Amino acid sequence: MTITEFIKSDVKAVLQARGHLPYKLTLGAMSEHYKVSLTPVRHAVDELVDEGVIRRKDNGRLEAQPEVLKGVKLAPPKEGATERKLYEIIRQDVISRSLKQNTEYLREQATAEQYGAGRTVVRQIFSRLAGAGLIEHVPRCGWRVHPFSEQDMHDYLDIREMLELKALDLARSHFKDNELQNLLKANKPGKGRAKSELDFDLHDYWIERCGNRYISEFFKRYSPFYNTLFNCAVIDETVKREMAREHCDILKCLLDKNWRGARKALSQHIQDQREAVSRMIEYLNAKTTT
Repeated sequence: MTITEFIKSDVKAVLQARGHLPYKLTLGAMSEHYKVSLTPVRHAVDELVDEGVIRRKDNGRLEAQPEVLKGVKLAPPKEGATERKLYEIIRQDVISRSLKQNTEYLREQATAEQYGAGRTVVRQIFSRLAGAGLIEHVPRCGWRVHPFSEQDMHDYLDIREMLELKALDLARSHFKDNELQNLLKANKPGKGRAKSELDFDLHDYWIERCGNRYISEFFKRYSPFYNTLFNCAVIDETVKREMAREHCDILKCLLDKNWRGARKALSQHIQDQREAVSRMIEYLNAKTTT
């Protein structure tokens, strides 16, 4: 659903439900209400006029025609669909730039104009992407994309394995069986046609409980970027099934107090991600060029 389509759908749904709109029927008021630029609003209004939902009077003013929608079955738009749609579009663009080593600065105004959105909305999206480690704000320059490097990914996995195994050892006395059982239930390898269920929270479980702030700060600083790139590439059911099985192996060992087995299973799980790095790059490059 495009921003224009969302605005049209929302106007129809509100008119049908209330018989009037909660804002003045002007381009400026609608732009402010939907937090977008005038362009998608203008397109939406033109199409609504063509459909008879809005009438353009002789003096140029707009007038809603809610009676046109009586008896019409509408699919109500999802709340926040505009921003979610825009977030996904911009995120994929940022990922593409990262893989292509394109570190050209992103600017809020230019991005807002490109997607027909409000600058405030774009700034909020950029802040979310910065929180995911994909971009960083450079004063007076804009937002810089974090360039991806395959060697950096392998180096990260080297350090990650050492520190996460240490975190697992340190957190051992803080594990609770009921919490481990909940994590186990959240990871289900698919059987037959059933899809696998995958939950990455188990890694944070022992990192948060290890009590070592240096380990915690390492993962807080570096893992969001790599996790974002890696997780969005895990779409193959075979990969999901294997990862879910490995998660379960780790958790079952922890529940059995088999610490050596848990360390071995975690180490193997992290090492297996090395093989997925090349597939991830191929997948993301293909996705961003289609």
